[in-house]
Amino acid sequence: MTTTSTTAGTETTPVLPLPTRAAVLLTGLGAAATVASALMSWTWTDEFPGDLTYYGSPAGLQWLALTGGLLTLVLLLAAQGVPGLRWAAPTRSNNAVLLAATGAFAVAWFSIAAIAVDLGGLANLEPGGWVLGAGALLALAGTLGLPLDRRTGVTLRILDRRLFVLVPVAAVVWFATHAVPEDKPVAPVLTALAGGIAIAAAAVLVIQLGHLANHWLRLSNTTRPLPAARELPSFLEVLLIVVAFGIGLFAITFGIDTEYGELFIAYLLLAASVGASLGKSGLLPRLRTLTVKYRSVTTGAAFAAAASFPFTQTSDQYTSVATNILIFATVALGLNIVVGLAGLLDLGYVAFLGVGAYAAALVSGSPASPIHVQFPFWAAMLTGAAVSMVFGVLIGAPTLRLRGDYLAIVTLGFGEIFRITMLNLNGTTGPKITNGSNGIPRIPDLNILGWDLGKPTNLFGIELGRFSNYYLLMLVVTALVVLVFARVGNSRIGRAWVAIREDETAAEAMGINGFRLKLLAFALGACLAGLAGTVQAHVSYTVTPDQYTFAEALPPNSAFLLAAVILGGMGTISGPLAGATLLFLVPKKLEFLSDYQLLAFGIALIVLMRVRPEGLIPNRRSQLEFHEASIPAQSTGDTATLTKAGA
Repeated sequence: MTTTSTTAGTETTPVLPLPTRAAVLLTGLGAAATVASALMSWTWTDEFPGDLTYYGSPAGLQWLALTGGLLTLVLLLAAQGVPGLRWAAPTRSNNAVLLAATGAFAVAWFSIAAIAVDLGGLANLEPGGWVLGAGALLALAGTLGLPLDRRTGVTLRILDRRLFVLVPVAAVVWFATHAVPEDKPVAPVLTALAGGIAIAAAAVLVIQLGHLANHWLRLSNTTRPLPAARELPSFLEVLLIVVAFGIGLFAITFGIDTEYGELFIAYLLLAASVGASLGKSGLLPRLRTLTVKYRSVTTGAAFAAAASFPFTQTSDQYTSVATNILIFATVALGLNIVVGLAGLLDLGYVAFLGVGAYAAALVSGSPASPIHVQFPFWAAMLTGAAVSMVFGVLIGAPTLRLRGDYLAIVTLGFGEIFRITMLNLNGTTGPKITNGSNGIPRIPDLNILGWDLGKPTNLFGIELGRFSNYYLLMLVVTALVVLVFARVGNSRIGRAWVAIREDETAAEAMGINGFRLKLLAFALGACLAGLAGTVQAHVSYTVTPDQYTFAEALPPNSAFLLAAVILGGMGTISGPLAGATLLFLVPKKLEFLSDYQLLAFGIALIVLMRVRPEGLIPNRRSQLEFHEASIPAQSTGDTATLTKAGA
């Protein structure tokens, strides 16, 4: 057992008092058993989704277990300094091994629980299922016996003791619910009350268990310094970037192509652990250094990987999902200018998407349009963007002198006013422009220089369907929005927006015209949303008011857009893209939860914001704001250290 002091307040010790060699052996055996289980049968029947009845032929969840086990084994050997694998863990941190083993454990026992629930008990497990559970448990126990970076002490937090009264109350209400006949009028009320109290009691217990685990594990967020990287030829470094984006394309494609909810949930569990473990191992920071060194190559590789997605599909089933993800992500980037850079809380931003969609639908030749004109695609897109920008100015001019909650309430009102107005422009309660709740249907497909996006296209011998065509178009639009965001964010205007976000009073004292710059942010964000709305109108064929609400089970809506920006990371480019992708896929893939989708979505947001409040992909400033005490100071050669102001 190893105990090594690293920095003040941290140490390198195991959680379980095991000899280091025994812990390494136990972890290796557990990871190997997890890998081997993927080659065995997990169930005896093909009624469970994915058909896990074969030997030597992994499918669905078995691929995820195989990946988790292999990653744990590779990181373990790399942390032990095995020649040929040291590149996989430059920091030699056993915390990376623990994170990988935790992911494999989560996938394994979630799979076992899903099989037991779907098929009616653990008796439906074949030997491979038992090997899977035992192997994942051994690997996790072994990693807890490795020397880990830990804090020297964590105070145990106890929730308000009155909250624990919910546990016996939930049991009493549950028994009362079952004692009352279903035909009694009070039965539905008791059922709803029992469900609410049960959820609250479960939340209290889960939070308290989390505090107990944190007190016991005492894991530290200390970042180990990366050793000097080995000098490689330029072509090899470029090749590594290309390979990394290829792996990323495969991982994202796997997530989008998941065919059933259990597989997608397990995919999310594994993806979170893989990202965390590779970051802790030092592999992702080293790759990030290469991408900064070769920015142009990185940009080209990212665009090429995204453009390759339709060529990996055999039908448009999942390309339609990817197209809508790009639309959602583009609108989120526009909102990121308003919220992330300028710091303006906009709760009705989806209305600008609707303005662009309606404007494009009216001028694109729909038989239901009262205008009866058909602009070419570029004119329709410019019309949608221009009209949205005008609405942004009209709404922003009288309201942007407000701040904080007051501005949020006004923008929320604008979103509802837009939806209600579109409903009333039906020829009965107002002029006949939008056909009310029926919307504007039969919007024709775009035609770009003779290329009809509604018809299949043969490219490089591969037939691309309608959604593949729109995906490629939307990819170009997204790239344009990213370029605009990057150039504006790094300009003098972008820095002025950040100054207004941090302290508007101080910014105005330094000579910044706060109102004019906030109005510019509002107009630019609305313009980018309208640009995405023009494509959305043609993709969906129909534009209706109910597509643009504040909150709904499926995006895009204002609540999901704001959540995508905050969850992904405010003020960054990749943050809203990642947040929008995640928030679109989660409701889409969890449709089997039916009425509990928003409940699951809310719980996931609470957990993520509690664990990582700065977002999935934050900038340095956000990390300092939320974790300044846990981020080690960076020496500048004297006593000066990095602060928020210098981030």
